[in-house]
Amino acid sequence: MNSSPPPKKKSWNWRSQAFRGLIYQIVAIALIGLLLWFLAHNTVTNMRVRGIQSGFDFLTQPAGFAIGESLFNFDSGSPYWRAFITGIINTLRVALVGIILTTLLGTLIGVGRFSRNALVRGLCTAYIELFRNIPVLLQLLMWYLLFTQVLPSADEAIHVGPFFLSKGGLNFPIPVWAGGHLWAALGLLAGLIVAWTYRRRAMAHFEATGVVRSMFWVPLALIIATGILGWLAGGAPTAMNSPIKGDFAIENGGALTPEFLSVLLGLTIYTAAFVAEVVRAGIQSVSHGQNEAASALGLSQGQTMRLVMLPQAMRVIIPPLTNQYLNLTKNSSLAVAVGYPDVVSIANTSLNQTGRAVECITLVMLVYLTTSLATSLLMNWYNARAAIKER
Repeated sequence: MNSSPPPKKKSWNWRSQAFRGLIYQIVAIALIGLLLWFLAHNTVTNMRVRGIQSGFDFLTQPAGFAIGESLFNFDSGSPYWRAFITGIINTLRVALVGIILTTLLGTLIGVGRFSRNALVRGLCTAYIELFRNIPVLLQLLMWYLLFTQVLPSADEAIHVGPFFLSKGGLNFPIPVWAGGHLWAALGLLAGLIVAWTYRRRAMAHFEATGVVRSMFWVPLALIIATGILGWLAGGAPTAMNSPIKGDFAIENGGALTPEFLSVLLGLTIYTAAFVAEVVRAGIQSVSHGQNEAASALGLSQGQTMRLVMLPQAMRVIIPPLTNQYLNLTKNSSLAVAVGYPDVVSIANTSLNQTGRAVECITLVMLVYLTTSLATSLLMNWYNARAAIKER
């Protein structure tokens, strides 16, 4: 016999709390929309009265300036919209690479706070207290001065193997593109899928039997092996475009400019100090009995941290970690201080040339709003996947 209570009937009168809440939300949204319309209308009217042009039609006009750092060709004859796309790509380059490096460095330092070696613990603590208490803008300027003032010029560049480090940045060899590189990339992608499948099965086997399988070296070997197989299947291309010393600069090969390196290192080192504290707090939130139980099972300290402590700490780590990712992405706007052509720098130049201040600022706001919301959605999805399922 079904003993479940009958469904509640919806009441559409003012005595219903749900109905009143719905009305309040509709009124609040209407008021916010009315306020935004008033501000936009008032802005456009005042600009028209003062003879200030408005609109986004300038995006199709020639930009009239060059961009020193771009992943694709851009010249002064290119339109403004391509300049903004270039700035967005440069911003994403710093943000994505910085997030990856920050996660790795911050996790290592956070775990190092629990090392049994007093020297390691002291160095990790000193790193955190030093870099998180120095403003990020000063750190960006420090790295920029290091690259542009302290390092030698190109004719006296520091040469280590095929790498050159000088005031012009870091120069390194890059492969000459061939079909085999596509096959190698496909092999690496297949290796990532195989490694992910292996890790899932290894974790399920560990939870079922307590027997630990390799969670790092075997997946790494699978990725490398499939990449090499793909490279061999594509004809094993070996041609490299290596940098060489020129009369005035390092020529050929790939290069990372001092501006890019300054922004990347400054944001990574600064944010990693906060990520380390997030990781430390997450690990400390796990009951000490879990550590003792893992030791009783014969797990080493590294296995205990990797298989027992960190998985349980993730539910505490992920929400504040998301905030640090957002801070890193938004702090990349400070790149304009060292001359890196990110979206803020491109917007400033476009604003000065066209006078479209509202439009340029709106585009920058939309870029950072979109990237922040995308990061939040991705991390919220991962947080739901990592959450401990209760029975």
